[in-house]
Amino acid sequence: MSQIDLELEESQFRNFYAAHLPQLQAACACVVGTVRDIVAATPGLEISKVEGRVKDVEECIRKFRRKYRDALEERNTPYEIQHWITDLIGARVVCLYEDEIEKVAQLVQSQFDVIEVTDKVAAVESTEAEFGYKGLHLDLRWNAVQGAKPERAIDAQWPFELQIRTIIQDSWSVLDHKIKYKKSIPGQLKRRINVLSALFELADREFLQIRDATAAELLRAPDETAQPVAEERPDAPLAPKNSALGSELNAFTFLKIAHHFFKDFEFEPSKVDSFVADIHLWQPGMSRAQFNELLRHTISTVKKYKQHFEEQNPEGSFNPFTVMRHCLYLSDKTSFRPALRNVARQAFENWLQENQG
Repeated sequence: MSQIDLELEESQFRNFYAAHLPQLQAACACVVGTVRDIVAATPGLEISKVEGRVKDVEECIRKFRRKYRDALEERNTPYEIQHWITDLIGARVVCLYEDEIEKVAQLVQSQFDVIEVTDKVAAVESTEAEFGYKGLHLDLRWNAVQGAKPERAIDAQWPFELQIRTIIQDSWSVLDHKIKYKKSIPGQLKRRINVLSALFELADREFLQIRDATAAELLRAPDETAQPVAEERPDAPLAPKNSALGSELNAFTFLKIAHHFFKDFEFEPSKVDSFVADIHLWQPGMSRAQFNELLRHTISTVKKYKQHFEEQNPEGSFNPFTVMRHCLYLSDKTSFRPALRNVARQAFENWLQENQG
């Protein structure tokens, strides 16, 4: 095929692209919204982001030149560029952990049919000389049920590519793309790049193992709350500070105890870490058993004060962390004085004097 024919085909593709761009953008938004809804409705699936784009027209032409043009012209095969660009619409799901990639791939098949699968993991691992990011690429189309819906009439005609990758893989893909398509890579640099690629892969694996180890640690944490909750024993003695009552309080055992007293509250990990650190700052060596007993001994009184506070301050906040701060202070007003601000401490003291004689 002559050069003038190539220029004509590129011009025709630009016209095709411009004429259909509004449709492509609408179809892309529909795909992204549907995929986002699918993953959001799945409990326990941790997704960083779902995004999409319509591929730039000049990027499409460069891809065609790079991958298909020479072979087609060598065989003297007529072509239209748009038939060779299968990722005009692209969507991407970025997971936190590597084992979630396959879960997402299975989930999206409730709405879409798979045209083709490109497993970047297999491609990279098939040769020691190759480097690149790992992830899963699916060429998809709306399935028969979804495509037959009247509101899908326009969107269903456009297939799309869905990339599923982890945060680590997503970061590496940016570097991978810049390196691969710019220039030929000397052997020495390839080796250095492969080392970096291996480090990214190792990071992915470590994050996954840390997640699993964290979950296992939480399950293994002793349940200090298994004994009856003695909230009506304000005169019961607290455990001695230095008694050997088990391991030191940490985030895992804190959550086990806190979830017993505050069953419907979602504790943010960063706030838990900070609160446990404060407790050990105020009273070094606090054990899980001591903390549990401390709450059991004081929480009934603090709950009464919480009710009073909320009646007097309808717009005020008295969340579980606030409850526990008051419990700490009530158990040892010297050690845990910093647990409450001056105003909150004075208000609590005033209430205690009025209600406890």
